[in-house]
Amino acid sequence: AAPLPETPLPGVGPVTRASVPDGTSQALVVTGTSPDSSTSTATLYARDPATGWKAQAGPWPTHNALRGWTADHTAGDLRTPIGVFRLGDAGGRLPDPGALLPYDQDEQFAISGTGFVGEPLEGSFDHVIAIDYNRVPGRSPLDKERPLGAEKGGGVWIHVDHGGPTQACVTLEREDLRELLRALDPAREPVVVMGPATELAR
Repeated sequence: AAPLPETPLPGVGPVTRASVPDGTSQALVVTGTSPDSSTSTATLYARDPATGWKAQAGPWPTHNALRGWTADHTAGDLRTPIGVFRLGDAGGRLPDPGALLPYDQDEQFAISGTGFVGEPLEGSFDHVIAIDYNRVPGRSPLDKERPLGAEKGGGVWIHVDHGGPTQACVTLEREDLRELLRALDPAREPVVVMGPATELAR
């Protein structure tokens, strides 16, 4: 009997799927409700060589940038980059919760102030995962080098949700993020696939 066709990554169309590296078998899909929305949903999928992609964890509620999404992110545009990006480095103000990714605990992750709806930002960087957008992989999320230039932004992370939209990052509730940190396996070359649903489905 012929093998069953492999289950594709849910919600992800052929154009987006072509950007997922061949060696990747773990993908966090962050789906925006619309191009200008600051709320989204994240689901972690794992790929079985025989059967294809299936949900490993989630779905989780998430926030993204205040003005939604963009395929051409620039510093200060208050939009989250659309695309497929590797996830290889983590860190935070609090100790490693059991991450398989390299984890940099540092007091420099402390943050204060308020967000766009007046919510306190304290604790937002207790745990973070660096999204490999305009950064040098293999370094702490705190690293400031921007290979594409400062004007293209950077410091785009998955971090602890503070109850409102972000500058460009994606946020997860604290326990959801800790679960994600324990689940992401560098041997599986994990990526984040993120953008509005209409764009990801292309």
